[in-house]
Amino acid sequence: MNRVINRYILREISIPFFMILFILTFVLLMGRILQLMDLMINKGINFTDIAKLILYLMPSFLMITIPVSLLISILIGLGRLSRDNEIIVLKSSGLSLYQLMPPIAFASLCAFFITAATGFFLIPYGNLATKNLLFDIAKQKASIGIKERIFNDNFAGLVLYAEEIPPHGDYMKGLFICDNRMLKEPATIIAQKGYLISNPESMQVTLRLENGSIHTTNTALTNYRRIDFSSYDINLDLSESIGGKNKAIAKDSREMSLLELIRKSRTPSLKKTALKDFIIEIHKKFTIPFSCIIFGIIGIPLGISKQRSGKSRGFVIGIIIIMIYYVLQIGGEALGETGILSPATGAWMSNLILGITGVYMLVMIAKEKPFVPACIRHIGIRILK
Repeated sequence: MNRVINRYILREISIPFFMILFILTFVLLMGRILQLMDLMINKGINFTDIAKLILYLMPSFLMITIPVSLLISILIGLGRLSRDNEIIVLKSSGLSLYQLMPPIAFASLCAFFITAATGFFLIPYGNLATKNLLFDIAKQKASIGIKERIFNDNFAGLVLYAEEIPPHGDYMKGLFICDNRMLKEPATIIAQKGYLISNPESMQVTLRLENGSIHTTNTALTNYRRIDFSSYDINLDLSESIGGKNKAIAKDSREMSLLELIRKSRTPSLKKTALKDFIIEIHKKFTIPFSCIIFGIIGIPLGISKQRSGKSRGFVIGIIIIMIYYVLQIGGEALGETGILSPATGAWMSNLILGITGVYMLVMIAKEKPFVPACIRHIGIRILK
């Protein structure tokens, strides 16, 4: 009988979970759709690369949407059972509240492991793959986008003109470049020959010029300077070619795997502020997945309610709990970064507070006692109605 009940409760949770997970992930993805469409329509990026970018972005979305979907689905599923008095029937048949917890615990553990695997492996891989793909796109557009006898302005601060490009496209002849990156002293560069050099390690594309001269003047046109060179390198800013996506070369702490974060945090010459940031990111690899367990604990007493409010009640309460959690998380990280709390304590503060609150509420609801004072409960019921 317990297996039947467990499967029944798990089905009540799983159906809204997948629906909410799809909706929330789609909403987050819509924030990037316009930018991705700009890459495809205006920048000439093919659909295959756009699909890869979306695939690489999905882990960072799932890291947020899985815990949120779990909490709201528990509130909706248990709220439906409570409204239809099925919880009362189960208790009347001799089952305690703790005997109804295994399907919730199973769902929370599954969400925990999936979120942990996403944070440990998929997000670092997705970030690195995104950066490499954007670099390949930018490098391809840098070489393909340059046409002979056409002024090319795809590079930030530069206008490039090539008199001749051989069919194989390995180099360019008769280059004329207007360099406006130094606003006070714009430069005009003339070179007999130039070719592109890509460096995957530094994620840069360099335009190497040979046998030319640099002509500079100030904005008032009072000073003029000429420099002749046999070889001159220009690092191209490819942000215009790929929609501003290739600005960061070095890995950010949020893009590192757990082992990379631990290795980086043990660097002897590391500054205290950077060390705190790495420690917080290390702990966030665990705190965000562990929030699935916390949401499972706190969702049971909040989902089992005697109030016959609408189905939106679970969604509203879930949003409130999520807001409280992330406010506590941001506040704890800020306290950890400023040194008021240790970085580890700051990272775990939101889980500790909500975890203790959830256990207290669960014990009180199991004893058939109200876990909220009557005056506050009546005010909350009126607001939700």
